[in-house]
Amino acid sequence: MTTAQFLMQRSAIAGVQAVAARSGRTFARHTHDQFGIGVLRQGAQASHSGRGPVQAGPGYVITVNPGEVHDGAPIGGGVRAWQMLYLDPEVVADAAADIWACWPGGGSRQFEFEHPAQDRPALARDLLALYAHATGGAPALACGELLLRVLAQAGGPRGAAPPLAPRHAVPGAIRHARGLIDDDPAAVLTLADLAGACGLSRFQVLRAFARATGLTPHAYQTQRRLQLARQLIRQGASLADAAAQGGFSDQSHMTRLFVRAYGVSPGRYALAAGRA
Repeated sequence: MTTAQFLMQRSAIAGVQAVAARSGRTFARHTHDQFGIGVLRQGAQASHSGRGPVQAGPGYVITVNPGEVHDGAPIGGGVRAWQMLYLDPEVVADAAADIWACWPGGGSRQFEFEHPAQDRPALARDLLALYAHATGGAPALACGELLLRVLAQAGGPRGAAPPLAPRHAVPGAIRHARGLIDDDPAAVLTLADLAGACGLSRFQVLRAFARATGLTPHAYQTQRRLQLARQLIRQGASLADAAAQGGFSDQSHMTRLFVRAYGVSPGRYALAAGRA
């Protein structure tokens, strides 16, 4: 008798559900009312899809569209494990319109996952990072960035990406977005906030910001928060206060990022600065 384990985890992204599964079952043909995209972490499976029969092995990205009839069976009778994100159609439609806004007629395109099973390591890495962000309560800015990147890779023409805003518009626009972060690094911001500040789409902001600064908006905000925390520690703030005022979820969160960036803990930094 084969058992199946399904764990639905709390998601920090509205309209997105996270499910981790491990099963040796064969599933009959069925449909979902959401978009599904995930990574097969272990084992292999064969399935019927809207594109015909497909097979997926470890590390493959697997997808399903709303209303698409599909099934699934383990290959070789073994157990396979996967992590899936199920996205409400409204979430996908909103993101897709934003991604394609700068293409002529792009906003009217209907989003669809075109490949039910594909071996794309870069997409799989981004997707697993998005899953971890969603289930780990990561900041909205980080979740929004990864969601757009995943959908841009998985649903658009492979290898293609919409152009940036006109070059002359980028420096001033990104200056506004960067200023929003610089003025208050601890503020809770989303890509929509930055897009509204600089008059670009969220996807344009994501690409143009990285091009102008070398960092994504979330990575840039993290650096500014770390700089603020260092300043507060030098001024005599406790580590807990530095974490709270710096916009970190808690002191351990600040410590992990501090060590990753500077190689020393905030406590050792405080000692070196003569503040502990």
